[in-house]
Amino acid sequence: MSVLAGVRAAIIDLDGTMLDTIPDFHVAINGMRAELGLGPITQEQIALMVGKGSENLIRSVLALDWDAERVEAAFAQAMDAYQRHYLSINGNYSTLFPQVIEGLTAMKANGLRLACVTNKPISFTTPLLKLKGLDQFFEVVYGGDSLPRKKPDPLPLQTVCADFDLPPSQVVAIGDSSNDAQAARAAGCPVLTVPYGYNHGESIHETDSDGIVTTLLEAASLIRSHHTNS
Repeated sequence: MSVLAGVRAAIIDLDGTMLDTIPDFHVAINGMRAELGLGPITQEQIALMVGKGSENLIRSVLALDWDAERVEAAFAQAMDAYQRHYLSINGNYSTLFPQVIEGLTAMKANGLRLACVTNKPISFTTPLLKLKGLDQFFEVVYGGDSLPRKKPDPLPLQTVCADFDLPPSQVVAIGDSSNDAQAARAAGCPVLTVPYGYNHGESIHETDSDGIVTTLLEAASLIRSHHTNS
């Protein structure tokens, strides 16, 4: 019997899964770097660093130029500048990946309950979902600072399962990185991965998941087909 046969809800990641947000990161990070007297960096560099929360991202960005001591000394100023720049452009440069809206629509039509769990701060997440027309699909949204621990810790996924009053085996996680897969495995949720996101520079084929889906629409079809066959 397929691990997807009993699925009744889905937890979907944001950056790299639903939205290509690297262009937003690029503008905000280079705005922050300019304030600190540092030169711009590329989108390709940034893509290797996103996914583990803002604190990790900003430390990684500063570590390109500075040693650990200087990074920590400048961290609070850098974080303040980054958040200011990000909120001023949030969503202006990011784009939906193909078939995201169609996929979410199909999942809802198939009776799945949906949650969005991201490591992006909730103050960035809520307006971004609204701007891109995604907020309507989700009953529950957790950002990286909504709970005491973020992915790859299983807590956010376990919290959604409790919110939905469903066992983890009935809640599939869908994401683009090892963070999502590790959180799902630890929570006891099945997990599907997309191949087009930001997996810290690693191939998604090396990540332990229950399947790779090229789009969220394919994920919806796959889940539905297992329901039909079960």
